Amino acid sequence: MPAPQTAKPLSGLRVAEFSGIGPAPFCAMMLADLGADVVRIARKDQELNQKDVLARGRRVVALDLRAPGDQRLALGLAARADVLIEGFRPGVMERLGLGPEDCLERNPRLVYGRMTGWGQHGPLSAAAGHDINYIALSGALHAMGRPHEPPAPPLNLIGDFGGGGMLLAVGVLAALRQVEATGQGQVVDAAMTDGAALLSSFVYGLLASGRWNQQRGNNLLDGAAPFYDTYACADGRYVAVGPIEPQFYAELRKHCGIEDPLFDRQHDQDAWPLQKLRLADIFRSRTRDEWSRLLEGTDACFAPVLDWEEAPRHPHNAARGTFVQVDGLTQPAPAPRFSRSALETPSAPVAAHADEILREWSTGHTGNP
Repeated sequence: MPAPQTAKPLSGLRVAEFSGIGPAPFCAMMLADLGADVVRIARKDQELNQKDVLARGRRVVALDLRAPGDQRLALGLAARADVLIEGFRPGVMERLGLGPEDCLERNPRLVYGRMTGWGQHGPLSAAAGHDINYIALSGALHAMGRPHEPPAPPLNLIGDFGGGGMLLAVGVLAALRQVEATGQGQVVDAAMTDGAALLSSFVYGLLASGRWNQQRGNNLLDGAAPFYDTYACADGRYVAVGPIEPQFYAELRKHCGIEDPLFDRQHDQDAWPLQKLRLADIFRSRTRDEWSRLLEGTDACFAPVLDWEEAPRHPHNAARGTFVQVDGLTQPAPAPRFSRSALETPSAPVAAHADEILREWSTGHTGNP
């Protein structure tokens, strides 16, 4: 029998989020998904966007942080919050009178989460940048792409979201644990260049052990290996294969009918170029969906390469509820899963008033949507 469901893991946690773009909102979204009462403080000229997935699950108050009255409201929210999240350049919150000293003086238990690209200090801390710049400095971008071609931008998933927003969420939760032990809050300095470097720890380990080299597209996991790559199919769509272990590699060969002794030399890099050419010919012989019917669910380490519209419809994603509908908008569901806590379908952002939230937070009542 399933265990009885309890409150969401972060129910009762109060978070004041100062509106920004990308990683800081993603961190706030994750906390809201897990049950925190997250209140976004937006600019007065910023329209409420019901299609902003990163804004889901929270109330939004509009304030002019340069106006003394609205600044006092923002400080009041910080004084009653457990967590504050901001993603401005270093020094901006201090100039607004909302920096860590101002807020921690009023609320010594506050966890003050700061999300930047370069960090709160260092030679580049005041400079502008985006995901591509931060992952370039970490070493990660150098490894992306095909040999003899420029490094390929891997969307903004590594710097902004994995090395940024998710890193900040981990830091905030760690700092909250310390608040429980000591009663003292602190500042969490989450930098995307630090996070992108941290995500690269495995590769740095391979490099140190001599199992990775600096040449792009010449390593086990960067597209050089024929058994860890993507291939075009007869219909122009693609499949991804990754049977690294010998028993899984044998499964791919068995299901694809590959008896050529050339493929006995799985880890012989001299054989890889020709193996890749022959695998490309094999996968071009059928459509992507034909390969899916043959290989999905086997131990061949196979998956079809789905686009943004196909992914939510895939039977595995549908069975797990990996995607949800919020007011008709398809989006990823909250994650991870918990055995005793139910993560409900999130709601779209809703407008609210700061004074009403201050009254709620003064009495201990939370009104997260």
